[in-house]
Amino acid sequence: MHDLVVRGGTLVDGSGAPARPADVAIDGDRIVAVGEVGPGKQEIDAAGRLVTPGFVDVHTHYDGQVTWDEQLSPSCWHGVTTVVMGSCGVGFAPAAPDRHAWLIGLMEGVEDIPGAALHEGIRWGWESFPEYLDAIDTPHALDFAAQVPHGALRAYVMGDRGADNEEATPSDIERMAGLVEDALRAGALGFSTSRTLLHKSVTGVPVPGTFAGRDELFGIASALERTGLGIFQCASEHVRVPEELEWMEELAERCPVSFNLSQTDQTPELWRQIVPILDRARDRGLPLVAQVAGRAIGIVMNWRLTAHPFRLFPAFHAEAYNHPEWPDLARRLQDPEVKAKILADTPIELDEFATFVTRSFHKMYRIGADPDYEPGPEASVAAEAARRGVSPEEVAYDWMLEDQGEGMLYFPLFNYADNDLELLRTLHSHANTRMGLSDGGAHCGAICDGGMPTFMLTHWGRDRTRGQRLPLEYLVMRQTSQTAELFGLRDRGVIAPGMKADVNVIDFERLRLQAPEVLFDLPAGGRRLVQRPEGYEATICSGVITFRHGQATGALPGRLVRGPQAQA
Repeated sequence: MHDLVVRGGTLVDGSGAPARPADVAIDGDRIVAVGEVGPGKQEIDAAGRLVTPGFVDVHTHYDGQVTWDEQLSPSCWHGVTTVVMGSCGVGFAPAAPDRHAWLIGLMEGVEDIPGAALHEGIRWGWESFPEYLDAIDTPHALDFAAQVPHGALRAYVMGDRGADNEEATPSDIERMAGLVEDALRAGALGFSTSRTLLHKSVTGVPVPGTFAGRDELFGIASALERTGLGIFQCASEHVRVPEELEWMEELAERCPVSFNLSQTDQTPELWRQIVPILDRARDRGLPLVAQVAGRAIGIVMNWRLTAHPFRLFPAFHAEAYNHPEWPDLARRLQDPEVKAKILADTPIELDEFATFVTRSFHKMYRIGADPDYEPGPEASVAAEAARRGVSPEEVAYDWMLEDQGEGMLYFPLFNYADNDLELLRTLHSHANTRMGLSDGGAHCGAICDGGMPTFMLTHWGRDRTRGQRLPLEYLVMRQTSQTAELFGLRDRGVIAPGMKADVNVIDFERLRLQAPEVLFDLPAGGRRLVQRPEGYEATICSGVITFRHGQATGALPGRLVRGPQAQA
């Protein structure tokens, strides 16, 4: 008799093979049989349900949260059974004792995770990266793995010189490479760096490593080449991707390389210069892949969030300062006189990016109970204002006042210059791209993409009306075997005998994303945006049911994944 049987479901096994009816038998933490199987001590009736591998999310920022949150939400709600953190060159190891506050400020600035939450929540108990792995190697609801972040590494080795982006000396590079090698041998899945000027600390300083020269990048990567372990992950400066790909392509001859690929409104056709380079890498068999998001990387706007159309209005700031408690501020914002005063105000002129985000009303859309992440131009704030004969500011104000002031706007920042998601369908169809960039655990006050695994299934596999969809089997493969293989996790991502027993049972017809919501449940009452799903009937990690009908069971079978994992 098997320990657990998932019986009677429609299996999409993660390999890309056609869906088929099959039972799944599990003993211990392994799948032992697929097809017609015998009885189980525990059984899940999956008749009429979709059965998939657990999702593997390779771009998250749970580096601090992992020390206080055994669930690693929101990823755990969306069928994710493995996450990789330490992305974009930021993290918390290695960490000199006098660098804790600085590392928190770096993470807060780059990833919009409240500093107060990190100060209160992180349970420091390490200095080196191997010591960090030891400290976080505790039971969780899902598996997790870490990369060595360039920002922390540079500051640890070079002190203020590293933090201030001064040039690394040969001895600095040699020491950084040695520490990365130690980390890889202790279980790090790779090394991450950032090259984009959007990534800055709370004091406005670019992430250490942003301007690192070739000698430094290749010197550190020599640790991956020597050990044959890990991947080199790069958060690219969108405008400079084509020129940066020259060194990335060369580096991919020595170790796997992954970079972020997104479309911006400022350079909407730039991706067309990148695809031929990915074609060449594919033809040469080089492990050079672009991480691509499942939807527009979008800013969620609300009175209590980081960005909204009135964030730069002095009149709004005065109200928020004088009425710091939300119920009081909500009542004030609904007062016609207050509304008139704010609408008559003029925003402060800051940098070009802030102006673009807060004043581009043609890119702002209402988020309702059933969020639409591929809205047409006719649904924008600007279009509604034209129909009503009022200013776009008034429409935005009214929409955010809905639901007692909890109304939200959606601003698709990246991947929406064409007013649809067809670009992403093209990119997701390329052999040298991979699903990524959910940023689970990060951008707590602005972006809510941790639920992207659910979106991939619902939008691309079922609900899209503004263009072609993608096959369900392909969408599952994109988030399971392909992402697992990218980071060398060959023991998971496919439902087959001998593979790790990470499984989802999904009511696909009922699967949906709820509207985002603002919670204040981080340490120190920190704020974060989350988005819950409906339709996950069971999530199984290492053969143990961790979620049933959307509720945590309390089981914590998840563990730190140390290094690449061999296929069964």
